[in-house]
Amino acid sequence: MAQCVQSVQEFIQDSFVPLVAALCSEEAERLTRKNNLGFSELVKPFCRLTSEVHMRDPNNQLHVIKNLKIAVNNIITHSPQPGGIRKLLNDVVSVSQPAEGLVTNVITAGDYDLNISDRSVKASVPWYNNWKDTLMELNTSTFYSATTPWFESYRESFLQSMPASDHEFLNHYVACMLVVSSGEPEPVEQFLKLSQEQHRIQHSSEYAYPKWFIPNTLKYYVLLHDVSAGEEQRADSVYEEMKQRYGTQGCYLLKINSRGSNRGADEQIPDPWSQYLQKNSIQNQESYDDGPYTVISNKNADHLISDGLDNDIQDGLSNNFKAHPLQLDHLSDTSSSFDGTDYIKTTSSLHESKKTSSGTPHGACLTLTDHDRIRQFIQEFTFRGLLPHIEKTIRQLNDQLISRKGLSRSLFSATKKWFSGSKVPEKSINELKNTSGLLYPPEAPELQIRKMADLCFLVQHYELAYSCYHTAKKDFLNDQAMLYAAGALEMAAVSAFLQPGAPRPYPAHYMDTAIQTYRDICKNMVLAERCVLLSAEILKSQSKYSDAAALLIRLTSEDSDLRSALLLEQAAHCFINMKSPMVRKFAFHMILAGHRYSKAGQKKHALRCYCQAMQVYKGKGWSLAEDHINFTIGRQSFTLRQLDNAVSAFRHILINDSKQPAAQQGTFLREYLYVYKNVTQLSPDGPLPQLPLPYINNSATRVFFGHDRRPAEGEKQAATHISLDQEYDCESSHQWKELEEQVVAVVNKGIIPSNFQPTQYCLNSYSDNSKFPLAVVEEPVTVEVAFRNPLKVPLLLTDLSLLWKFQSKDFSAKHNGATKELACGNDMIGAEVIAEFLINSEETKMARLKLFPHQTGELHVLGVVYNLGTIQGTMMLDGIDPSIGLQAGKLVYNGMSVRGRQDLEIQGPRLNNTKEEKTSIKYGPDRRLDPIITEEMPLLEVFFINFPTGLLCGEIRKAYVEFVNVSKCPLTALKVVSKHPEFFTFGGNTAVLTPLSPSASENCSAYKTVVTDSTSVCTALMSSASSVNFGLGTGSQPEVIHVPLPDSVLLPGASIQLPMWLHGPDEEGVHEINFLFYYESIKKHSKMCHRVLRHTAVICTSRSLNVRATVCRSNALEDEGKGDNMLVFVDVENINTSEAGVKEFHIVQVSSNSKHWKLQKAVNLSEDKDYKLASRERGKLCFKAVRCKNSGENYTFADIVFGNEQIISSASPCADFFFRSLSSELKRTHAQSNMFQGAAKQSFDEAVRLIQKCSEVDLNIVVLWKAYVVEDNKQLILEGQHHVVLHTVGKEAFSFPQKQGFKKILGNSDWEDLEQESSEMVLLKFFRPENTSLPTRPTPEQLSNLIKTSLHYPESFNHSFHQKSLCLVPVTLLLSNCSEADVDVIIDLRHKTTSPEALEIHGSFTWLGQTQYKLQLKSQEVYSLQLKACFVRTGVYNLGTHRVFAKLADQVTLFETSQQNSMPALIIISNI
Repeated sequence: MAQCVQSVQEFIQDSFVPLVAALCSEEAERLTRKNNLGFSELVKPFCRLTSEVHMRDPNNQLHVIKNLKIAVNNIITHSPQPGGIRKLLNDVVSVSQPAEGLVTNVITAGDYDLNISDRSVKASVPWYNNWKDTLMELNTSTFYSATTPWFESYRESFLQSMPASDHEFLNHYVACMLVVSSGEPEPVEQFLKLSQEQHRIQHSSEYAYPKWFIPNTLKYYVLLHDVSAGEEQRADSVYEEMKQRYGTQGCYLLKINSRGSNRGADEQIPDPWSQYLQKNSIQNQESYDDGPYTVISNKNADHLISDGLDNDIQDGLSNNFKAHPLQLDHLSDTSSSFDGTDYIKTTSSLHESKKTSSGTPHGACLTLTDHDRIRQFIQEFTFRGLLPHIEKTIRQLNDQLISRKGLSRSLFSATKKWFSGSKVPEKSINELKNTSGLLYPPEAPELQIRKMADLCFLVQHYELAYSCYHTAKKDFLNDQAMLYAAGALEMAAVSAFLQPGAPRPYPAHYMDTAIQTYRDICKNMVLAERCVLLSAEILKSQSKYSDAAALLIRLTSEDSDLRSALLLEQAAHCFINMKSPMVRKFAFHMILAGHRYSKAGQKKHALRCYCQAMQVYKGKGWSLAEDHINFTIGRQSFTLRQLDNAVSAFRHILINDSKQPAAQQGTFLREYLYVYKNVTQLSPDGPLPQLPLPYINNSATRVFFGHDRRPAEGEKQAATHISLDQEYDCESSHQWKELEEQVVAVVNKGIIPSNFQPTQYCLNSYSDNSKFPLAVVEEPVTVEVAFRNPLKVPLLLTDLSLLWKFQSKDFSAKHNGATKELACGNDMIGAEVIAEFLINSEETKMARLKLFPHQTGELHVLGVVYNLGTIQGTMMLDGIDPSIGLQAGKLVYNGMSVRGRQDLEIQGPRLNNTKEEKTSIKYGPDRRLDPIITEEMPLLEVFFINFPTGLLCGEIRKAYVEFVNVSKCPLTALKVVSKHPEFFTFGGNTAVLTPLSPSASENCSAYKTVVTDSTSVCTALMSSASSVNFGLGTGSQPEVIHVPLPDSVLLPGASIQLPMWLHGPDEEGVHEINFLFYYESIKKHSKMCHRVLRHTAVICTSRSLNVRATVCRSNALEDEGKGDNMLVFVDVENINTSEAGVKEFHIVQVSSNSKHWKLQKAVNLSEDKDYKLASRERGKLCFKAVRCKNSGENYTFADIVFGNEQIISSASPCADFFFRSLSSELKRTHAQSNMFQGAAKQSFDEAVRLIQKCSEVDLNIVVLWKAYVVEDNKQLILEGQHHVVLHTVGKEAFSFPQKQGFKKILGNSDWEDLEQESSEMVLLKFFRPENTSLPTRPTPEQLSNLIKTSLHYPESFNHSFHQKSLCLVPVTLLLSNCSEADVDVIIDLRHKTTSPEALEIHGSFTWLGQTQYKLQLKSQEVYSLQLKACFVRTGVYNLGTHRVFAKLADQVTLFETSQQNSMPALIIISNI
């Protein structure tokens, strides 16, 4: 139990005190009423004696009485009504509340306060051990006191209001005061009248109430004298007459009202009556009329019960207060809410009664002297009147009992002992009959024993009282008078406990038997409750908290909710006061107590109990219990109009991950909405409240600047750009940033401006949000908010829009930002409102909300504002399809919604750069919700027409691109940048000038073609072009391509279509190709300089042709001496797997592009002009290439046509793709050379470079083809081209990048097969990069290409050796200088062959004339040297025995080496 102010001994002594009746004349009552007090109320504060009292017991032993208290009450002749008693007790509990500020109604998370009563106990998680230690410490502390004053007030009022009973005499009147005023005409006669009235009340049969202790009641005559108004002499004379008539022991003169009613305002006289008068006295019978109170029975409970709520509130709140405290579902039957023992009293009338009782001053005419006189009067009455009367009565009763027992009881007792032994066998309660109806006559000896025991008990003679009670108990049990026996058992137990020195232990089993008898046999719950209150207090004083709790819980029943609530609360305090505190039992029983308080109409106490229990349950994972407690706290707070607490409690239910079923969650939500609605109605003009639902994932908020992407229209495909539907890709975002930096650098002449800020159209948690984003006026700002519904019921958000703040600024002003403070309105920012937004149960759903800025300035998105509500049918959610009713505009409200807001607060990234940031937790800014609205900018839309999704490798396809300016500003400087410029072209400068040939347009060819003459099949057709015409100047970046707009400007609303040729990538697979379109406004802006548009094209390429080519020098030198020539071998293989339905490929043309070389003719072409390759076929082509005249920077194009149409390779698109592939190839090789350029010596000899250039060849081969495809039973013709870049003589080049590994060994087609069969097999290759520094000495292969030699001689020579023994054959040696410098040449004709095999095979011959020649050849010079060979016999001879040495003319001989012949020169000498 809770700690009490009194000790248990004081409590019991004050509970059972001698009762004194007071009978006043009207005049005497008028005198006391001057002080707003009745006579009994006047003396009440002075009824406790301040000194010890002595009396003698029947054995003439002196007995000391300490701290005696008496009770003086007005005589009331009819017993109080049970309804009035219940009302009194209920009012007493209602009035007594804990002090404000000591109990927190809504407990917050984290550390929590256990407000047991008026002391806060701090405890933390982990809770059990801490609870245990903390509570143990508090329990043993002298400062610890958890008091429950409402329980003590209830207990005191309950004991005082108990009606008098015939089976006991504790609350029977012992004496009667007759009070008469001295101002009456005949005071003595008035005393006689009052005495007769008292006698009539006591002895007349018409008055059954009140009860009197003995027939000869002590009458004490009190003369009341008004000092301020009465005559003191008359009063004294009357008093003298009274003393003569009644004796000095039986009368008293009490002088009061020493001051007049006009009391000085400056004097402060204490008011000891207020604490007693606040409690309604049970003796004031007038207050128990049935006026403003209604006692309710079960019959009309349905109609009258309002559960403390107004009628309109009752509609909104489902009434499940009467349910089991942990049962959250609604009860179908609420008629059992109240029974016949409960009542209702309005709160307002209770407050009025409190005001009247506390606001009126008491004792206004009394001085401190009067107080002392009243105190002295009570002492005189007790010492001289009451106690002597009691002592005398005890003696008389004792004498009567001794005499009567000796006569009448002795024979019965002896007979009983003779038959059954000395001890009477005790019977169990169940065996005893219900003899509670047995009544003893007043003179029965058993009652006299009980009367004596009660008198002894009242004067604290507990030993004699116990003896008498024990004797009476035996007699009552023998007679099976169970009501009397239970009373004797009860008081015997109390007397045993109160005996000084504790001669015997407290007989708790006496109390248990008494309680069971009262409750089960006598059906008297009032007496049972008194037993429990007494016994529990005694057990508590002995620290038997467990027994006390069990006893308190045992008496809880359905007949009285108030009693059950109080006892359950005390049981809870017992659990927490145990040696090992049982905190969870405390909390559980506080819940039960709160439930019963609620049923009893004690809403404040119910709320307090639930709040105290909540501290234990919170945060322990008991979510269902926590939900129930919060729900009840919310309801009780709402009933008490503590709306903020109610909202907070309901909020806790909704924001935690609830495990409740859907129906219960729906109930919680509706309750919350109803309470919230009431809160908002109190302050309709206040700020919007924060709503707890739905959850918002702040970090997932995304912001998009610009219009939504247009859908595709037929063949038109809009640029993909960027949208909220796309997932964020970090790598892709980095690529876009690089592309933008690239084009910005080109525009700004190679330098990226310092204030450059990459364009970000979509901001999310991965993007860089440290800077203020830029938005354009009149273009929407879309904010995507991630809502999550944690409940199992759908949430309906209506009128959903963004909450924003805007500061207008004019960025075009000279000072760059003149601020204008304007009121926010729709003329500045237009906000989109979503009428209905439904979030299904446990669904995460994105809401996209738009703002339309109409002015420049700074915009701040603060949060979202919406109406939170539910839809009808939520009670049947388990059985309905969640998709029902989801169509916009068809949702049905259930009439309950509240308007509120949620803020968007995004935490920036954690800073981790400086030491201070690393050692502390700091977060950077996240400004994605704070865009700057800039001036109007042009807006470009791009559409792709007939854009393919699949191509063959190398295929050329023509499409169209449409550029549309949808803004009100003209745009200019349109450029496109891509990492794959070889994929597309808009055509060169010559594309518009030359119209397409009729045949090209007829066949829908992408190329520009010319019909050729059939005679020119084998020879090349020449043309030339410059790379400048195709946008590839020497200094520009090939990735940045200028879009050829007419006049370079696109006006507002204008659109233009441009052709766009596409070239399939050389590698098969899926390719993502990014286009970034860059454009500017004609008017320069301070904030935004340019805009970009993104497009990602996805192309799937399949295999077509594989082209390999090699070049080698031709040994034959032309007679005309035109200079050098080479042979080009082209190997074409069809590696298509017929996936795309390709039947065969036709090689229609082979072209060359070079500044120095050109193809002259085909060498090995068959007579069939058609050069076709079926699947897996390979063909070889050989071409003769000759050096062309130097044409500066122009490229020479040579076309060798295998059909009737020549594709002009120097025009778009053939030349475009050639130049683009050439630039990407050069870029690739340049990047490779840059890797080791640092290791190269910058000052290597120029001679080495000249020698190396002799073996280099700058020749590019373009193979143009057609493929025939069958698709949907139609034959289509596809066109394409492959490029091979030949760098070095003798080195094979490929049309596509080579993979490392087996490919070099297996060849391309075999490698492709191997890849298909086992794509998992990867050759693990460890390598170390070689030292690739440029050599200081040329290689032999490079030196061998310095001079080209050729022998001209007859293949066979006939000679008659018979006629002439020596055969002389003329031989011409042609020497060609392949370098661009002068070369010194030495020809050595001496035989140096050392191997005998060579002599045997080729024989021996002799050169005639000089054996060594020294020559100097100019750059590109061809020199002819006439030689003679001498043979002596027939045979086959190798003329290639000469050795050629060469060196640069201005160099030393360090680099001189022999020129190697590529093949033997055989001659046949025949004899004729």
